[in-house]
Amino acid sequence: MGGSGYDGAAKSFNDHADVPEAGLRIAIDEARKAANISRVVAINEVADVTVLREAHREMGIKDRSAEKQMPLVEQTKAKRAGIGLRACDHDRVFDGFTLFAPQSGAGKVYLIDIDGTVVHTWQMPYPPGNSGYLTDRGTLFYNGKVIEQSDRFISRQPWKGGVALEADWNGRVLWEVRQPDHHHDGIRLRNGNLLLICLAQLPQHLVSQVKGGRPGTEHNGEMYADYLVEMTTDGRVVWQWRTWEHLDPATDCITAVQDQREAWTHANGLAEMANGDIVVSFRNISTVIIIDRKTDEIIWKLGAPPLSGQHAPMPLPNGNLLLFDNGPHRLDHTMTFSRIIEVDLASKQIVWKYQEKREYEFYSPRISNARRLPNGNTLVCEGDFGRFFEVTAEGELVWEYVNPYFGDGPNGPNNRVFRAYRYSAEEIARAKATGGSQ
Repeated sequence: MGGSGYDGAAKSFNDHADVPEAGLRIAIDEARKAANISRVVAINEVADVTVLREAHREMGIKDRSAEKQMPLVEQTKAKRAGIGLRACDHDRVFDGFTLFAPQSGAGKVYLIDIDGTVVHTWQMPYPPGNSGYLTDRGTLFYNGKVIEQSDRFISRQPWKGGVALEADWNGRVLWEVRQPDHHHDGIRLRNGNLLLICLAQLPQHLVSQVKGGRPGTEHNGEMYADYLVEMTTDGRVVWQWRTWEHLDPATDCITAVQDQREAWTHANGLAEMANGDIVVSFRNISTVIIIDRKTDEIIWKLGAPPLSGQHAPMPLPNGNLLLFDNGPHRLDHTMTFSRIIEVDLASKQIVWKYQEKREYEFYSPRISNARRLPNGNTLVCEGDFGRFFEVTAEGELVWEYVNPYFGDGPNGPNNRVFRAYRYSAEEIARAKATGGSQ
Protein backbone atom coordinates (compact mmCIF):
# COMPACT_ATOMS: atom_id res chain seq x y z
CA MET A 1 0.00 0.00 0.00
CA GLY A 2 1.28 3.48 -0.83
CA GLY A 3 2.45 5.93 1.77
CA SER A 4 -0.02 8.58 0.65
CA GLY A 5 -2.90 6.19 1.38
CA TYR A 6 -1.68 5.63 4.94
CA ASP A 7 -1.22 9.33 5.46
CA GLY A 8 -4.80 9.92 4.36
CA ALA A 9 -6.08 7.14 6.58
CA ALA A 10 -4.13 8.48 9.53
CA LYS A 11 -5.54 11.95 9.00
CA SER A 12 -9.06 10.52 8.71
CA PHE A 13 -8.76 8.55 11.95
CA ASN A 14 -7.26 11.44 13.89
CA ASP A 15 -9.82 13.90 12.57
CA HIS A 16 -12.63 11.72 13.94
CA ALA A 17 -10.84 10.29 16.98
CA ASP A 18 -12.92 12.13 19.54
CA VAL A 19 -16.30 11.57 17.87
CA PRO A 20 -18.26 8.47 19.00
CA GLU A 21 -20.05 6.01 16.70
CA ALA A 22 -21.03 8.23 13.74
CA GLY A 23 -17.57 9.77 13.53
CA LEU A 24 -15.97 6.36 13.82
CA ARG A 25 -18.06 5.05 10.92
CA ILE A 26 -16.96 7.99 8.77
CA ALA A 27 -13.38 7.34 9.80
CA ILE A 28 -13.60 3.72 8.70
CA ASP A 29 -15.16 4.64 5.36
CA GLU A 30 -12.47 7.23 4.70
CA ALA A 31 -9.78 4.83 5.87
CA ARG A 32 -10.96 2.19 3.42
CA LYS A 33 -10.92 4.69 0.58
CA ALA A 34 -7.57 6.21 1.54
CA ALA A 35 -5.61 3.04 2.23
CA ASN A 36 -7.64 0.29 0.53
CA ILE A 37 -7.55 -1.78 3.73
CA SER A 38 -9.64 -4.80 2.87
CA ARG A 39 -9.80 -6.10 6.45
CA VAL A 40 -11.68 -3.05 7.71
CA VAL A 41 -15.33 -4.08 7.76
CA ALA A 42 -18.49 -2.01 7.81
CA ILE A 43 -20.14 -1.07 11.08
CA ASN A 44 -23.91 -1.37 11.39
CA GLU A 45 -25.39 -0.10 14.63
CA VAL A 46 -22.40 0.42 16.92
CA ALA A 47 -18.80 1.31 16.00
CA ASP A 48 -16.53 -1.73 16.21
CA VAL A 49 -13.59 -0.57 18.26
CA THR A 50 -11.71 -3.76 17.45
CA VAL A 51 -11.72 -2.85 13.76
CA LEU A 52 -10.33 0.59 14.49
CA ARG A 53 -7.52 -0.81 16.57
CA GLU A 54 -6.70 -3.38 13.90
CA ALA A 55 -6.63 -0.70 11.25
CA HIS A 56 -4.33 1.44 13.36
CA ARG A 57 -1.95 -1.48 13.81
CA GLU A 58 -1.92 -2.23 10.09
CA MET A 59 -1.16 1.40 9.26
CA GLY A 60 1.51 1.70 11.91
CA ILE A 61 0.02 4.84 13.40
CA LYS A 62 -0.62 5.68 17.03
CA ASP A 63 -4.27 6.01 17.99
CA ARG A 64 -4.31 9.07 20.25
CA SER A 65 -7.93 8.37 21.23
CA ALA A 66 -7.18 4.95 22.73
CA GLU A 67 -7.92 6.12 26.25
CA LYS A 68 -11.34 7.37 25.16
CA GLN A 69 -12.36 4.25 23.30
CA MET A 70 -14.62 1.71 24.96
CA PRO A 71 -12.89 -1.60 25.83
CA LEU A 72 -13.57 -4.86 24.07
CA VAL A 73 -16.95 -6.28 24.99
CA GLU A 74 -16.80 -8.16 28.30
CA GLN A 75 -18.50 -11.52 27.90
CA THR A 76 -19.28 -12.06 31.60
CA LYS A 77 -22.53 -10.26 32.39
CA ALA A 78 -21.71 -9.68 36.05
CA LYS A 79 -18.48 -7.91 35.11
CA ARG A 80 -20.24 -5.71 32.59
CA ALA A 81 -22.70 -4.63 35.28
CA GLY A 82 -19.85 -3.49 37.54
CA ILE A 83 -17.81 -5.03 40.33
CA GLY A 84 -16.36 -3.93 43.65
CA LEU A 85 -17.97 -1.18 45.74
CA ARG A 86 -21.12 0.11 44.02
CA ALA A 87 -22.73 2.26 46.72
CA CYS A 88 -22.18 3.37 50.32
CA ASP A 89 -24.15 5.69 52.60
CA HIS A 90 -21.62 6.17 55.39
CA ASP A 91 -24.17 7.81 57.67
CA ARG A 92 -26.56 4.84 57.71
CA VAL A 93 -24.42 1.78 56.99
CA PHE A 94 -23.19 -0.49 59.79
CA ASP A 95 -19.50 0.38 59.71
CA GLY A 96 -17.72 -2.94 59.86
CA PHE A 97 -15.88 -5.58 57.87
CA THR A 98 -17.38 -8.11 55.46
CA LEU A 99 -16.02 -11.66 55.21
CA PHE A 100 -16.61 -13.96 52.24
CA ALA A 101 -15.07 -16.94 50.44
CA PRO A 102 -15.70 -17.04 46.66
CA GLN A 103 -16.84 -20.52 45.69
CA SER A 104 -14.32 -20.72 42.85
CA GLY A 105 -11.61 -18.93 44.82
CA ALA A 106 -9.41 -21.97 45.63
CA GLY A 107 -9.74 -21.45 49.37
CA LYS A 108 -8.99 -17.74 49.69
CA VAL A 109 -11.14 -15.95 52.27
CA TYR A 110 -11.44 -12.16 52.00
CA LEU A 111 -12.12 -9.48 54.59
CA ILE A 112 -13.04 -6.05 53.21
CA ASP A 113 -13.82 -2.76 54.91
CA ILE A 114 -16.89 -0.67 54.26
CA ASP A 115 -15.19 1.03 51.30
CA GLY A 116 -14.50 -2.32 49.62
CA THR A 117 -10.78 -2.37 50.38
CA VAL A 118 -9.28 -5.77 51.19
CA VAL A 119 -7.80 -5.54 54.69
CA HIS A 120 -6.99 -9.20 55.28
CA THR A 121 -7.07 -12.61 53.62
CA TRP A 122 -6.79 -16.19 54.81
CA GLN A 123 -5.50 -18.90 52.51
CA MET A 124 -7.18 -22.16 53.42
CA PRO A 125 -5.77 -25.57 52.40
CA TYR A 126 -9.04 -26.54 50.68
CA PRO A 127 -11.55 -24.92 48.33
CA PRO A 128 -14.69 -23.75 50.15
CA GLY A 129 -17.28 -26.37 50.87
CA ASN A 130 -18.99 -23.93 51.11
CA SER A 131 -18.07 -21.04 53.45
CA GLY A 132 -16.35 -19.78 56.58
CA TYR A 133 -17.19 -17.43 59.44
CA LEU A 134 -15.61 -15.99 62.60
CA THR A 135 -16.41 -17.72 65.89
CA ASP A 136 -17.06 -15.89 69.14
CA ARG A 137 -13.42 -16.59 70.01
CA GLY A 138 -12.26 -14.80 66.87
CA THR A 139 -11.03 -17.87 65.03
CA LEU A 140 -12.08 -18.70 61.48
CA PHE A 141 -14.37 -21.73 61.24
CA TYR A 142 -14.17 -23.07 57.69
CA ASN A 143 -16.08 -25.72 55.76
CA GLY A 144 -13.73 -27.08 53.08
CA LYS A 145 -14.11 -29.31 50.06
CA VAL A 146 -12.02 -32.46 49.79
CA ILE A 147 -11.63 -33.49 46.17
CA GLU A 148 -11.95 -37.24 45.76
CA GLN A 149 -11.67 -39.58 42.82
CA SER A 150 -14.68 -41.73 43.48
CA ASP A 151 -17.92 -42.91 41.94
CA ARG A 152 -19.81 -41.98 45.11
CA PHE A 153 -22.84 -39.79 44.40
CA ILE A 154 -21.63 -36.96 46.63
CA SER A 155 -18.15 -36.84 45.08
CA ARG A 156 -19.40 -35.14 41.91
CA GLN A 157 -21.68 -32.60 43.59
CA PRO A 158 -20.67 -28.90 43.60
CA TRP A 159 -21.92 -28.53 47.18
CA LYS A 160 -19.68 -31.29 48.54
CA GLY A 161 -17.69 -30.60 51.70
CA GLY A 162 -15.62 -33.22 53.44
CA VAL A 163 -13.62 -31.26 56.01
CA ALA A 164 -14.19 -28.73 58.78
CA LEU A 165 -11.39 -26.81 60.46
CA GLU A 166 -10.55 -23.82 62.57
CA ALA A 167 -7.74 -21.38 61.84
CA ASP A 168 -6.18 -18.37 63.53
CA TRP A 169 -5.69 -14.89 62.06
CA ASN A 170 -2.58 -16.01 60.21
CA GLY A 171 -4.32 -19.01 58.64
CA ARG A 172 -2.63 -21.57 60.90
CA VAL A 173 -4.92 -24.59 61.21
CA LEU A 174 -5.72 -25.27 64.88
CA TRP A 175 -7.64 -28.49 64.30
CA GLU A 176 -9.19 -30.32 61.38
CA VAL A 177 -11.84 -33.03 61.10
CA ARG A 178 -12.72 -34.96 57.96
CA GLN A 179 -16.11 -36.49 57.28
CA PRO A 180 -16.59 -37.85 53.73
CA ASP A 181 -20.39 -37.41 53.79
CA HIS A 182 -20.24 -33.75 54.86
CA HIS A 183 -21.82 -31.15 52.56
CA HIS A 184 -23.06 -27.57 52.47
CA ASP A 185 -22.69 -26.46 56.09
CA GLY A 186 -21.13 -27.06 59.46
CA ILE A 187 -21.05 -24.95 62.62
CA ARG A 188 -19.15 -24.80 65.90
CA LEU A 189 -21.53 -25.40 68.80
CA ARG A 190 -21.32 -23.53 72.09
CA ASN A 191 -20.25 -26.74 73.84
CA GLY A 192 -17.09 -26.77 71.69
CA ASN A 193 -18.17 -29.57 69.36
CA LEU A 194 -19.03 -29.18 65.69
CA LEU A 195 -22.25 -30.06 63.89
CA LEU A 196 -22.16 -31.14 60.25
CA ILE A 197 -24.74 -31.74 57.55
CA CYS A 198 -24.06 -35.13 55.95
CA LEU A 199 -25.52 -37.21 53.13
CA ALA A 200 -26.44 -40.90 53.01
CA GLN A 201 -28.36 -43.22 50.74
CA LEU A 202 -32.02 -43.30 51.63
CA PRO A 203 -33.23 -46.77 52.67
CA GLN A 204 -34.49 -48.33 49.45
CA HIS A 205 -37.97 -49.13 50.75
CA LEU A 206 -38.58 -45.40 51.25
CA VAL A 207 -37.69 -44.32 47.71
CA SER A 208 -41.10 -45.11 46.26
CA GLN A 209 -42.78 -43.29 49.15
CA VAL A 210 -41.10 -39.93 48.45
CA LYS A 211 -43.55 -37.68 46.63
CA GLY A 212 -42.71 -34.94 44.14
CA GLY A 213 -40.03 -34.31 41.55
CA ARG A 214 -39.68 -35.72 38.05
CA PRO A 215 -40.35 -39.46 37.92
CA GLY A 216 -37.37 -41.51 36.84
CA THR A 217 -34.71 -38.96 37.80
CA GLU A 218 -33.37 -40.92 40.77
CA HIS A 219 -29.65 -41.75 40.77
CA ASN A 220 -29.54 -45.27 39.35
CA GLY A 221 -32.79 -45.95 41.16
CA GLU A 222 -31.39 -44.59 44.44
CA MET A 223 -32.17 -41.46 46.44
CA TYR A 224 -30.15 -39.63 49.06
CA ALA A 225 -31.14 -37.83 52.24
CA ASP A 226 -29.49 -35.91 55.05
CA TYR A 227 -28.31 -36.76 58.50
CA LEU A 228 -26.65 -34.58 61.15
CA VAL A 229 -23.45 -35.50 62.95
CA GLU A 230 -22.11 -33.88 66.12
CA MET A 231 -18.39 -34.50 66.55
CA THR A 232 -15.60 -33.45 68.85
CA THR A 233 -12.67 -31.59 67.32
CA ASP A 234 -10.66 -34.81 67.42
CA GLY A 235 -13.27 -36.60 65.29
CA ARG A 236 -15.27 -38.54 67.86
CA VAL A 237 -18.99 -38.84 66.99
CA VAL A 238 -21.27 -38.02 69.93
CA TRP A 239 -24.69 -37.59 68.30
CA GLN A 240 -26.52 -38.34 65.04
CA TRP A 241 -29.94 -37.42 63.71
CA ARG A 242 -31.41 -38.92 60.51
CA THR A 243 -34.07 -37.17 58.43
CA TRP A 244 -35.78 -40.40 57.33
CA GLU A 245 -36.48 -41.29 60.97
CA HIS A 246 -38.33 -38.02 61.64
CA LEU A 247 -39.70 -36.64 58.36
CA ASP A 248 -42.52 -38.19 56.33
CA PRO A 249 -41.66 -38.89 52.65
CA ALA A 250 -45.33 -38.68 51.70
CA THR A 251 -46.08 -35.28 53.24
CA ASP A 252 -42.60 -33.73 53.34
CA CYS A 253 -42.46 -33.97 49.57
CA ILE A 254 -40.12 -32.49 46.98
CA THR A 255 -41.78 -29.14 46.37
CA ALA A 256 -40.99 -28.54 42.71
CA VAL A 257 -42.45 -30.97 40.20
CA GLN A 258 -39.54 -30.19 37.85
CA ASP A 259 -36.78 -31.06 40.34
CA GLN A 260 -34.72 -34.22 40.11
CA ARG A 261 -35.30 -37.00 42.60
CA GLU A 262 -31.63 -37.75 43.32
CA ALA A 263 -31.85 -36.08 46.72
CA TRP A 264 -34.94 -35.95 48.89
CA THR A 265 -34.37 -33.32 51.56
CA HIS A 266 -31.15 -31.49 50.55
CA ALA A 267 -30.20 -29.68 53.77
CA ASN A 268 -28.32 -26.44 53.22
CA GLY A 269 -28.09 -24.59 56.52
CA LEU A 270 -27.73 -25.02 60.28
CA ALA A 271 -28.05 -22.77 63.33
CA GLU A 272 -27.96 -23.25 67.08
CA MET A 273 -30.64 -21.53 69.12
CA ALA A 274 -30.01 -19.89 72.48
CA ASN A 275 -31.34 -22.96 74.34
CA GLY A 276 -29.25 -25.40 72.29
CA ASP A 277 -32.00 -26.56 69.94
CA ILE A 278 -30.99 -26.91 66.28
CA VAL A 279 -32.51 -25.17 63.26
CA VAL A 280 -32.14 -26.94 59.89
CA SER A 281 -33.10 -25.72 56.42
CA PHE A 282 -33.99 -28.21 53.65
CA ARG A 283 -34.07 -26.78 50.13
CA ASN A 284 -35.73 -29.57 48.11
CA ILE A 285 -38.71 -29.85 50.43
CA SER A 286 -38.80 -26.06 51.10
CA THR A 287 -38.93 -26.70 54.83
CA VAL A 288 -37.26 -25.38 57.99
CA ILE A 289 -37.43 -27.34 61.24
CA ILE A 290 -36.30 -26.97 64.85
CA ILE A 291 -35.02 -30.07 66.64
CA ASP A 292 -35.33 -30.40 70.40
CA ARG A 293 -31.89 -31.56 71.52
CA LYS A 294 -33.28 -33.22 74.63
CA THR A 295 -35.81 -35.42 72.82
CA ASP A 296 -34.59 -35.38 69.17
CA GLU A 297 -38.16 -34.52 68.16
CA ILE A 298 -39.16 -31.89 65.62
CA ILE A 299 -40.87 -29.17 67.67
CA TRP A 300 -41.38 -26.57 64.92
CA LYS A 301 -41.80 -26.73 61.16
CA LEU A 302 -42.53 -24.29 58.35
CA GLY A 303 -42.89 -25.34 54.72
CA ALA A 304 -44.28 -24.29 51.36
CA PRO A 305 -45.94 -21.91 51.16
CA PRO A 306 -44.60 -19.45 52.25
CA LEU A 307 -41.12 -20.95 51.81
CA SER A 308 -39.47 -21.82 48.52
CA GLY A 309 -35.99 -23.30 48.32
CA GLN A 310 -34.81 -21.19 51.26
CA HIS A 311 -31.32 -20.99 52.81
CA ALA A 312 -29.39 -19.85 55.89
CA PRO A 313 -31.68 -19.75 58.96
CA MET A 314 -30.55 -17.15 61.52
CA PRO A 315 -32.15 -17.04 65.00
CA LEU A 316 -32.57 -13.42 66.13
CA PRO A 317 -32.26 -11.99 69.66
CA ASN A 318 -36.00 -11.20 69.64
CA GLY A 319 -36.80 -14.90 69.21
CA ASN A 320 -37.72 -14.66 65.53
CA LEU A 321 -36.03 -16.43 62.61
CA LEU A 322 -34.40 -14.69 59.63
CA LEU A 323 -34.27 -16.56 56.30
CA PHE A 324 -33.10 -16.03 52.74
CA ASP A 325 -36.18 -17.25 50.86
CA ASN A 326 -34.79 -17.97 47.37
CA GLY A 327 -38.10 -18.52 45.56
CA PRO A 328 -37.30 -20.69 42.53
CA HIS A 329 -40.76 -22.32 42.53
CA ARG A 330 -43.34 -20.56 44.66
CA LEU A 331 -46.64 -22.32 45.29
CA ASP A 332 -48.38 -19.04 46.15
CA HIS A 333 -47.01 -16.74 43.43
CA THR A 334 -46.55 -16.92 39.68
CA MET A 335 -43.17 -15.14 39.71
CA THR A 336 -39.77 -16.49 40.67
CA PHE A 337 -38.12 -14.01 43.04
CA SER A 338 -36.09 -13.89 46.23
CA ARG A 339 -36.82 -12.12 49.48
CA ILE A 340 -35.54 -11.88 53.03
CA ILE A 341 -38.14 -12.77 55.62
CA GLU A 342 -38.32 -12.58 59.41
CA VAL A 343 -40.71 -15.16 60.84
CA ASP A 344 -42.36 -15.10 64.26
CA LEU A 345 -41.96 -18.63 65.63
CA ALA A 346 -45.15 -18.60 67.68
CA SER A 347 -47.52 -17.47 64.93
CA LYS A 348 -45.41 -18.60 61.92
CA GLN A 349 -46.26 -15.25 60.35
CA ILE A 350 -43.86 -13.11 58.35
CA VAL A 351 -43.35 -9.97 60.44
CA TRP A 352 -40.75 -8.29 58.21
CA LYS A 353 -39.52 -8.80 54.67
CA TYR A 354 -37.33 -7.28 52.03
CA GLN A 355 -38.00 -7.78 48.34
CA GLU A 356 -37.81 -5.56 45.29
CA LYS A 357 -40.92 -3.70 44.16
CA ARG A 358 -40.45 -5.41 40.81
CA GLU A 359 -39.90 -8.79 42.42
CA TYR A 360 -37.75 -10.32 39.69
CA GLU A 361 -35.01 -7.67 40.15
CA PHE A 362 -33.78 -9.51 43.26
CA TYR A 363 -33.33 -13.22 42.69
CA SER A 364 -30.78 -15.87 43.54
CA PRO A 365 -32.13 -19.36 42.77
CA ARG A 366 -29.49 -21.08 44.91
CA ILE A 367 -27.09 -20.47 47.84
CA SER A 368 -27.19 -16.98 49.58
CA ASN A 369 -27.82 -15.68 53.12
CA ALA A 370 -28.91 -12.68 55.17
CA ARG A 371 -27.62 -11.38 58.51
CA ARG A 372 -29.30 -8.92 60.88
CA LEU A 373 -26.80 -6.25 61.94
CA PRO A 374 -26.47 -4.51 65.33
CA ASN A 375 -27.89 -1.22 63.98
CA GLY A 376 -31.07 -2.94 62.77
CA ASN A 377 -30.01 -3.09 59.12
CA THR A 378 -29.77 -6.38 57.25
CA LEU A 379 -26.79 -7.60 55.21
CA VAL A 380 -27.80 -9.68 52.18
CA CYS A 381 -25.67 -11.99 50.04
CA GLU A 382 -27.31 -12.56 46.65
CA GLY A 383 -25.02 -15.51 46.24
CA ASP A 384 -25.47 -16.64 42.65
CA PHE A 385 -24.28 -13.23 41.46
CA GLY A 386 -21.71 -12.48 44.16
CA ARG A 387 -23.63 -9.37 45.19
CA PHE A 388 -23.71 -8.14 48.79
CA PHE A 389 -25.91 -5.28 49.92
CA GLU A 390 -27.22 -3.74 53.12
CA VAL A 391 -30.75 -2.46 53.62
CA THR A 392 -32.45 -0.54 56.42
CA ALA A 393 -35.54 -1.77 58.26
CA GLU A 394 -37.54 0.34 55.79
CA GLY A 395 -35.92 -1.45 52.84
CA GLU A 396 -33.63 1.34 51.68
CA LEU A 397 -30.29 0.24 50.24
CA VAL A 398 -27.31 1.86 51.97
CA TRP A 399 -24.37 -0.29 50.77
CA GLU A 400 -23.62 -2.51 47.79
CA TYR A 401 -20.58 -4.50 46.71
CA VAL A 402 -20.08 -7.07 43.96
CA ASN A 403 -17.44 -9.75 44.41
CA PRO A 404 -14.71 -8.96 41.84
CA TYR A 405 -12.96 -12.31 42.20
CA PHE A 406 -14.06 -14.60 39.39
CA GLY A 407 -13.07 -18.20 38.87
CA ASP A 408 -13.86 -20.93 36.39
CA GLY A 409 -17.02 -22.94 36.87
CA PRO A 410 -18.88 -25.60 34.90
CA ASN A 411 -20.81 -22.87 33.05
CA GLY A 412 -17.98 -20.38 32.65
CA PRO A 413 -16.49 -17.68 34.89
CA ASN A 414 -18.50 -16.88 38.02
CA ASN A 415 -18.20 -14.91 41.26
CA ARG A 416 -20.65 -16.96 43.33
CA VAL A 417 -20.49 -16.67 47.12
CA PHE A 418 -22.31 -19.07 49.44
CA ARG A 419 -22.53 -16.60 52.35
CA ALA A 420 -21.23 -13.23 53.53
CA TYR A 421 -20.81 -12.00 57.10
CA ARG A 422 -20.32 -8.53 58.62
CA TYR A 423 -18.18 -7.97 61.74
CA SER A 424 -17.55 -4.98 63.98
CA ALA A 425 -14.13 -3.45 64.62
CA GLU A 426 -14.13 -5.06 68.07
CA GLU A 427 -14.79 -8.51 66.60
CA ILE A 428 -11.97 -8.07 64.10
CA ALA A 429 -9.61 -6.98 66.89
CA ARG A 430 -10.47 -10.22 68.70
CA ALA A 431 -9.77 -12.16 65.51
CA LYS A 432 -6.39 -10.46 65.09
CA ALA A 433 -5.47 -11.46 68.64
CA THR A 434 -5.71 -15.14 67.68
CA GLY A 435 -2.62 -14.69 65.54
CA GLY A 436 -0.38 -13.92 68.50
CA SER A 437 2.79 -12.00 67.80
CA GLN A 438 3.33 -13.48 64.33
